[in-house]
Amino acid sequence: MAMDKNTNVLIVDDYKTMLRIIRNLLKQLDFNNVEEATDGQEALSKLRAGNFGLVISDWNMEPMTGLDLLKEVRADAKLKSTPFIMITAESKTENVVAARAAGVSNYIVKPFNAETLREKIEKVMAHA
Repeated sequence: MAMDKNTNVLIVDDYKTMLRIIRNLLKQLDFNNVEEATDGQEALSKLRAGNFGLVISDWNMEPMTGLDLLKEVRADAKLKSTPFIMITAESKTENVVAARAAGVSNYIVKPFNAETLREKIEKVMAHA
């Protein structure tokens, strides 16, 4: 399945600069339906209210981490099959294991470029 560039993408990060970087990378990949949330709680509200085909979330956020957000999404009947890509600065094995156990679709370690992002999105979209 090809990537649907019209998919609504929710990007979640408590760091505004990172949101801007991810938004710009997505724009390079022709994804223009991008919404932002600055914490897990806001992200959950938007996900429950909207129709998103992809979540790209940072791991390290306060007060609700990306992992907590992922668990909430996977526990929600309406959202549980939404592709979820986790972004982290740390590639610690236990993090990867925890994210996998919680049902993450894919994983990106910072820093990354548009090409890496495209590959990861293609992978998760293919399995959606």
